[in-house]
Amino acid sequence: MQSATPDLTILTDLVRMQMPYGRYQGYILARLPEPYLAWMEQNNAYPKGRMGMLLKTLYEIKLNGLEYLLKEIH
Repeated sequence: MQSATPDLTILTDLVRMQMPYGRYQGYILARLPEPYLAWMEQNNAYPKGRMGMLLKTLYEIKLNGLEYLLKEIH
C-alpha cells in the first residue's frame, strides 16, 4: 500500500525548478497557470521523463485545490 505522505522531493522541485522551454520558460513550475497545464493534459503534450511527471503532478495539485501543499514548502 502506498503512503499518503507526499514525496517532498517532488514538491520541492515544483517550487524551485524553472520551466526549461516554451511560452513559460523561466517560470517557477508551481506558478504555471492551470489552463496551460490543462492544455498539456488534453493534448497529451507532457514531455517525457521527470519533467513530464512533475507537470502532471502539478496539474493534479492545481485541479484538486491542493496548492497549500506547495505553499508549506516555501
